[in-house]
Amino acid sequence: MTAAQNSIDAIRIAAEAADRLKATDIVAYDVSDLLGITDLMLVATAANERQVLAVAQEVEKDLYLKCDKRDPRSREGLEEAQWVLIDYGDFIVHVMHEEARAFYRLDRLWKDCPTVDLELAHPETSGAVETAAESSEPVDA
Repeated sequence: MTAAQNSIDAIRIAAEAADRLKATDIVAYDVSDLLGITDLMLVATAANERQVLAVAQEVEKDLYLKCDKRDPRSREGLEEAQWVLIDYGDFIVHVMHEEARAFYRLDRLWKDCPTVDLELAHPETSGAVETAAESSEPVDA
């Protein structure tokens, strides 16, 4: 089973909004084969708490305006602004502070899932995050 095209289109809108506000390491995973509760996970990194909140707000705004007034089912993490999770049912958006993303390593959890081509204008700032500790390649000092 793969994610529905309307979910992929919506996740691209969310990724575009995150990219526009300078989020980095934007990647979407198709988790539909592993999870029955959602099809896609979008993960984006922000440099500080203010940017985390701004990116989350921009994602919500764009999805509302461009996806027939689509509102999230729930949102979490707005108070701390380290990790904002926005649940749209068929997809989930994670906007994470750099430190939270490094600590929780969601990319490692979903690394075996196929990624979605987000068709972003700035692909050099997008893609799965891999730290030197996770890489199988030796790191030169």
